[in-house]
Amino acid sequence: MICFGNSRVSENLNFNPFRIFKKNEYYRFISHAFVHADWVHLLVNMFVFFSFGNYVENSFANFESENIIVNSKLSFLILYFGGIAIASIKSFIKHRNHSWYRSVGASGAVSAVLFTSIFLSPMEKIYFYGILPVPGIVFGILYLVYSSYMNKKSQDNINHDAHFWGAVYGFIFPLLLDFELLNNFLNSLF
Repeated sequence: MICFGNSRVSENLNFNPFRIFKKNEYYRFISHAFVHADWVHLLVNMFVFFSFGNYVENSFANFESENIIVNSKLSFLILYFGGIAIASIKSFIKHRNHSWYRSVGASGAVSAVLFTSIFLSPMEKIYFYGILPVPGIVFGILYLVYSSYMNKKSQDNINHDAHFWGAVYGFIFPLLLDFELLNNFLNSLF
């Protein structure tokens, strides 16, 4: 919220691949997730994060109690912060020589949490635009297709690469915790 009225702070924290590449400002791989363009951007990210983060956090706690993972809180932090960084790599590679490029927001991490939720319960309904119930796996496929399409179109100020790669990371993340979770995913589908 501080950055809404202070462009200098926003400029010092945003994701600027050129500055990372040329000035070794690696902190920007994480700091940009704590800066948002406006209230709507912030509120949408936090609504989705809250909606799916609780489920993932509780699932990780269950995994810890079943000795599938050692530390549920640490696992959640790795998911979230890993989502921030991993979602930014493609944009970093693509824009490292473009001094004009900027990106802000936690969308990569939020996409990672959302897609971990989809992996854990692929048939659970997600309400598309808050009204149309769609199985999570169908929503996930549509989300990836849309993000890929919009990235190729590249006519807005949204980092669709971050959405796409955060989602992919989030979907794979449970397998990094325990590859046996793949059986749960497959059994949930059929």
